[in-house]
Amino acid sequence: MRTGLALAAMAVTLIVTACRSSTPAAAPTGTSGAPTVTGNINVFAAASLTEAFKQIATGFQAANPGAKVTYNFAGSSTLATQINQGAPADVFASAAPANMQTVTDAGNGAVTPVVFVRNQLVIAVPKGNPKGIKGLSDLTKPGVKVALCDDPVPCGTAAKKALTAANVSITPVTKETDVKQALSKVKLGEVDAALVYRTDAKSSATDVDGIEFPESAGAINDYPIVVLKGAPNKAGADAFVAWVRSDKGKAVLAQFGFQSP
Repeated sequence: MRTGLALAAMAVTLIVTACRSSTPAAAPTGTSGAPTVTGNINVFAAASLTEAFKQIATGFQAANPGAKVTYNFAGSSTLATQINQGAPADVFASAAPANMQTVTDAGNGAVTPVVFVRNQLVIAVPKGNPKGIKGLSDLTKPGVKVALCDDPVPCGTAAKKALTAANVSITPVTKETDVKQALSKVKLGEVDAALVYRTDAKSSATDVDGIEFPESAGAINDYPIVVLKGAPNKAGADAFVAWVRSDKGKAVLAQFGFQSP
């Protein structure tokens, strides 16, 4: 009788063990209690997002220890071309809808892009504003050297729109492939002014001053973001975009001077 009871107990133990082993393991969770994501997340982002997105990556990776955000920062037109030519990417954040449209028209967006921030131009000048520039018309004065972004780049398109609104025509000494390159010309002392985003001037406040001008209000850029079709890490891409649009992401973007859409 004792042997029978022992065998019965052993059978019950085996059944319970089998049931436990068949239960799927729960996904790891972050500090918020939400499931975390892992792996590399390749984000193609407009150059003007550099500082803000690097800080966003710090928070995102802290909440998702198994994930790593890798950035490709450049002019939005360059990034759009790279994506459409097959460059492996999970997320695209553009500084203008036109460049995003290039990607979605090619069928490379997994979902409808969403505008997550806006940005506005200022005139970046060396610290102390040695040329006394107060507005766009001052950029036409003899001896004033100006840098602009190239026309296909969002900051170049916005600059052209603002200059047209002000009825001002200037001949820049250089046109750069992205806003960071245009700003660097001011920081290096190679030009007296450049039309850049307010956020870029703010991030370089130790080296440059940002001069506001009224025509910039009519040339504000919307920034759309999208998970890309065929993203190698779709779960990570979805989570990253959600983080950018979350209250935590919005707080970082506002800190760097971006405006709410």
